Amino acid sequence: MKLLLPIISLLLLTSTVHAQQQHGSLNGVVTTKDGNPVAYVTVSLKGTSYGAATTDKGHFRINRVAPGTYTITVSAVNIQPQEKQVTVEAGQNETVNFELNINRTQLKEVMVNARTNSVKMDNPSQSLRLQEPLIEVAQNIQVVSNQSIKEQQIISMSDGIIRNVSGAVRLEHWGDLYTNITMRGSQVKAFRNGFNVVSSYWGPLTEDMSFVDHIEFVKGPAGFMISSGDPSGLYNVVTKKPTGQHKNEFSYTMGSYNLNRASLDLDGKLSKDGKILYRLNLSGQNKNSFRTNEFNDRYAFAPVVSFQVDDNTKITAEYTYQRAHMSDVGSYYVFSPFGYATYDRTLSALPAGLKPTIINDHSFTVNVQHQIDENWKLTAQAAYYLYNQDGSSMWADSVEADGKYYRNTGIWEAKSTMSLGQVVLNGKVTTGPVVHKILTGIDMGNKKYVADYAQTHSLDTGAAPFDPFAPGLTLDNPSNGYPVFDHTLSLEARAANGYGIINSRYSSFYLQDELGFFNNKVRLTLAGRYTYINQADFGTVSEAKRFTPRIGLSVSIDDYTSIYALYDQAFTPQAGAVSVGKLKPLTGNNTEVGIKRDWMEGKWNTTVSVYRILKENELTADPNAPANSGLSIVFGQRRAQGVEFDLRGEILPGLDLTANYALTDSKVSKVNPGVSEATGIKVGDVVPGYSKHVANAWLTYKLRTGKLRGAGISGGFTYLAGRETDTWSVGLQRLPDYFKLDGGLFWEGNKLRITVNAFNILDKYLFSGSYYSYINAYYYQAEAPRNYRLSISYKF
Repeated sequence: MKLLLPIISLLLLTSTVHAQQQHGSLNGVVTTKDGNPVAYVTVSLKGTSYGAATTDKGHFRINRVAPGTYTITVSAVNIQPQEKQVTVEAGQNETVNFELNINRTQLKEVMVNARTNSVKMDNPSQSLRLQEPLIEVAQNIQVVSNQSIKEQQIISMSDGIIRNVSGAVRLEHWGDLYTNITMRGSQVKAFRNGFNVVSSYWGPLTEDMSFVDHIEFVKGPAGFMISSGDPSGLYNVVTKKPTGQHKNEFSYTMGSYNLNRASLDLDGKLSKDGKILYRLNLSGQNKNSFRTNEFNDRYAFAPVVSFQVDDNTKITAEYTYQRAHMSDVGSYYVFSPFGYATYDRTLSALPAGLKPTIINDHSFTVNVQHQIDENWKLTAQAAYYLYNQDGSSMWADSVEADGKYYRNTGIWEAKSTMSLGQVVLNGKVTTGPVVHKILTGIDMGNKKYVADYAQTHSLDTGAAPFDPFAPGLTLDNPSNGYPVFDHTLSLEARAANGYGIINSRYSSFYLQDELGFFNNKVRLTLAGRYTYINQADFGTVSEAKRFTPRIGLSVSIDDYTSIYALYDQAFTPQAGAVSVGKLKPLTGNNTEVGIKRDWMEGKWNTTVSVYRILKENELTADPNAPANSGLSIVFGQRRAQGVEFDLRGEILPGLDLTANYALTDSKVSKVNPGVSEATGIKVGDVVPGYSKHVANAWLTYKLRTGKLRGAGISGGFTYLAGRETDTWSVGLQRLPDYFKLDGGLFWEGNKLRITVNAFNILDKYLFSGSYYSYINAYYYQAEAPRNYRLSISYKF
């Protein structure tokens, strides 16, 4: 921290000196040929770092420009750049207007892809189906932009994304295998390009950021996407698509624990007329760990091709392949009867000879968009996902009073297939003074997950348990040897014998009418979804048919401020082995109010929301059963409520800030008969798996003028207080408060960017965990000590 103060002082001094020089300025407006404003496109001076984005009215202004002659350029995704010559004189303001030759389809795509070079994005992706700015949507939706991903050196979905969203926390149980994100007191569903890609409890393989454009977090139920999900919300990973511009980028990252990572992003045209476009993203990574014998090697290949059939029809085909070669996922945690953080944080129980986990993850998607006329648009997409995993997972058979314990490894061989389809129609109808925005569509899916996790092997015998105080003696030489699992039967046969089959089939129909009154200043949403689901798991089959309503109201106080209220429902059938209670579909509803505001003509915005969620008939793991038993209880009703605040955008020239805070309270509000007697769970008990207080911030400051132009500093923190464990058995020790500080320096030119960040700057012993009563021990996972990353990116 002492080193940061003189650096900040130097940057501020340099900025002040150059502020005293005489400069000029530029302003203007960007419109289409028919006079419509083109919002959020980039206006820049070629070969410099001077630039700005147009407002929602198409206006732009570039201040503090050194005198001289420049080429001013207007550019955005899906439009041809336009250039003009301009001379800037000291103390003078020059006006330059642009008229772009684009059609209404291209203009809408420009709006959808707005502000991709900013931490603030104003519009949802097309895969969220909502054809309106986020400020007008009657729901709290937060978007993590590609710019934030780059600045924070995030390399996978599990690697720091959640610091950008209020109230989001992770249960670290499965490391980087998949991303288990909790918001509003419950685990949220994982989506990719509008598809629900969860085929089992363990979710999809974490997405590599090389092919990710941005991530959308939808707070609360999202009936416009799917009603068969958790009422706490979802996150939607939006992958990179062709832009029509020739822009390529190579990035290389190196860092602590032998991290070596390279990625290549190629974006361009396959035909001279620009009707056939391509995007290709490649990445490769080798990465070890601060714990012995752990590694995480990843490879990704993601080509995309789009074909503009005519002015109204576009077809996009996308293939994504990820390969993971990683150590056993159970090596992340250790067990102790003495409490949390009782061992050296570098302790690992993973023996070197245990077979690695290998995952091959494929997905193929075809998307067709057709603009029927000025008011109606049809979108259809289909996807096929194929996932294969061959590996294992470690746990503890038992833990002795002196801290020694007996390691166990279980086979985890799995296969998942998903066939998914959607057809969505967006339209607009006017009846007198009322404008109706119509959204309707169907969703269909068939998901199959088969796994063998029934075969287990004890690594240690009674005479020679693993000793965490002297791990070198037994770490790589387990006294009972390494497992040899039986693959005689097919995976499907083994899965059937061990209750390792999870299947689901669903179809649903959605209809929404958003009625706009008083020139769309008042927007009333009336909607409903009818869903049929058939689901099988742990040898039981459940079926549900349900209608779920959605009612929302959004009112624009002025051009930059809106208030909203929402009521929405969600449900999902539940299947599994229940030890206490009667198996029923999970149902939940969310009541939410909030206020959204854009500041400084849309350069930054804030969102404040207050919500209350009620969930009925929820399954949770039986606290008296082993972790891998698959037994659950139906405990009754959960009530989650809280307050969320998000801020993101450019608050001053060159100064970007993402900051958020959430207060979450999740407790048992009703208990089913027999639950308290069997488990001890009672009304008023805190539900596991969240933090009461979550606060984050990430600030970036970049010099725009002077000899150090392009240089900058960034930093941020994460603070968690009132952390609840991920089991009902809290033990005698509670998880302490959590504070992590990260930060670094960067320099960015026209083509080259160099970024260096330090993570866990204060070198705190950070961890998460729980107490397991059936083994009378705490388990916890330590995070890395202070570590570093250096990234070099080159555009060509």
